Amino acid sequence: MDYEEQLDRAMDEKPDVTGSETRFEVPDPNVRKEGNVTVYENFQATLDALSRTQDHVLKFLQNEVGTSASIDESGRARLTGEFGQRRVSDTLDAYVETYVTCPECGLPDTNLETDGDTIQLHCEACGARSTV
Repeated sequence: MDYEEQLDRAMDEKPDVTGSETRFEVPDPNVRKEGNVTVYENFQATLDALSRTQDHVLKFLQNEVGTSASIDESGRARLTGEFGQRRVSDTLDAYVETYVTCPECGLPDTNLETDGDTIQLHCEACGARSTV
């Protein structure tokens, strides 16, 4: 059996892989209005996907949308004011771009490290370090 035949056979026998194209997916924010507060229902699932602390993500959300926020007993984020799903989603995208994905290789395999007064993004995949 020559190389071409082996390659054809391998391609015929390979399993079909289904699933998403990326291994890093942040769940879409599930937000709803409750009085004068916007409740971010799946905030904990978002934290799990991002591998970041709730204080850091919540502080970023507060600063970007210009409001105060807290975490309730169920682990949901409560943002004072009315914010739609798109606004929260856009804010999360900005967070991911700044604090999660590596600016060098684009992978999400990063950790935040504090060095004095600066926060550095350290990529486990390529070893890059960048100040954020």
